[in-house]
Amino acid sequence: MATSNVRFGPGVTREVGMDLKNLGVQKVALFTDKNLLNLTPVKRAIEGLEAEGIKYEIYSDVICEPKDYGVRDAIQWAREKNVDAYLAVGGGSVIDYAKIANLFQVYPEADLMDFVNAPVGKGLPITRKVKPLIAVPTTAGTGSETTGTAIFDLADVKSKTGIAHRALKPLLGIVDPENTRSMPPQVRAASGLDVLCHSLESWTAIPYNERTPRPTNPILRPAYQGANPISDIFAMAALEMTAKYLPRAVRDPEDYDAQENMLLAATLAGMGFGNAGVHLCHGLSYPISSQNKGYQHEDYDVGHPIIPHGVGVAVTSPSVFKFTAATNPERHLQAAKVFGADISNAKAESAGEILSDALKDFLYNKLPSQPKGISALGFGSSDLASLVKGALPQRRVLNLAPGVHEADEGLVGEMLHNILEDSLAY
Repeated sequence: MATSNVRFGPGVTREVGMDLKNLGVQKVALFTDKNLLNLTPVKRAIEGLEAEGIKYEIYSDVICEPKDYGVRDAIQWAREKNVDAYLAVGGGSVIDYAKIANLFQVYPEADLMDFVNAPVGKGLPITRKVKPLIAVPTTAGTGSETTGTAIFDLADVKSKTGIAHRALKPLLGIVDPENTRSMPPQVRAASGLDVLCHSLESWTAIPYNERTPRPTNPILRPAYQGANPISDIFAMAALEMTAKYLPRAVRDPEDYDAQENMLLAATLAGMGFGNAGVHLCHGLSYPISSQNKGYQHEDYDVGHPIIPHGVGVAVTSPSVFKFTAATNPERHLQAAKVFGADISNAKAESAGEILSDALKDFLYNKLPSQPKGISALGFGSSDLASLVKGALPQRRVLNLAPGVHEADEGLVGEMLHNILEDSLAY
């Protein structure tokens, strides 16, 4: 198990300067985005740096839902600045940018694809020590402040990929509920849906002792190891909190108790999935997001069409868990119970339908304005083959799905096609 140190509580952003001074840092790279640049979370972080006399350089050209050409720009910037540490203040995109920039500062000779997960990239192990990274999340979703995962779009192949290694995880996640109060309702909803899928996917992933092959050396052991007794605790706690607090947090911008609990849920889910892994919802979301035909989600003022990550993962979830339930009905029924389903007389063979219906009720009755299937995002039957093609290289996550990890590519492609077809409209 590997996770970042975490400091949680209202106002803890103010301590970031002291943390960096305690590390002996003289110059830090502050990563954020242009929307946050003049907002309170960044201002408080800068005040903390200046109070301790720490010099800083700001990188704010982060693209929401990162692109490969964007992270290459950040890599070049980081190599030129040659800082002592990194501070990321923002959502998952900002934190992932900082992780990648940090990595390639200490590997000045490397190319972006050297560490990208195989078979898309070379999947080389990370053997050098990266600079300290402190992550300050401003959305309650990705849990990136606790994980060694960084995700971005490969624009040419129209799918997402990433770099996943324990070495990338932040040294410290500063989890401050005051930083999420300015999120618009649909940003809050989409972020929370990422927490939902992180929890459910890690809860239903293959058991850690069934993941193969066994690494020949511990340094080759993947960050995503399959469901395990420790990740299960975090995943279930985060799932229960999401079911209880996400509708409240979206519905009422003054419900700070719900917002605080959703931020905590995001961090707990990150601790869980950062070690257990995610599977089909995420694997399918990568081409769904990258092959966007022009869909623009409400409340996302980012200057380009966007299917938010949380929306992209959740939109297939009723079909995904209908598919995976046969391998472990008990776990799927336990998850359905969290959403209020009556499982007292449920049959094992009905677990998939029960969880699927519970998820539909949550997505479409408890939350406002969620797309009811991928057709609502602009995709049709003629797009399924392209979406499958974009998902197939994501074996790093697909192989954690029960029923998939030992199947050949042809059979996996057929499975993915069937799930997407079932996801067209609910």
